[in-house]
Amino acid sequence: MNQGITGRILEYVAVFEQEHDGGFSVVIPALPGCISEGDTFEEAQENIQEAAELYLSVMKERRNLIPKQSRFVVAAVGVKV
Repeated sequence: MNQGITGRILEYVAVFEQEHDGGFSVVIPALPGCISEGDTFEEAQENIQEAAELYLSVMKERRNLIPKQSRFVVAAVGVKV
């Protein structure tokens, strides 16, 4: 992330999902509504970084608290069908 927001680098968990028709969608759960996509994983990664920087910039302009990354657990869930 660009250091222009607060002079420091914040890290967030981004969740990437490969789409059936190609490309990736990506969200940052700690930043509700911060969503992006890309034709490749690398493009999606760049796009979500830009989206997060814009998201945090708006939060700062509105004098809202910048969300911190909460603890995150990823686990498989068995579902009976």
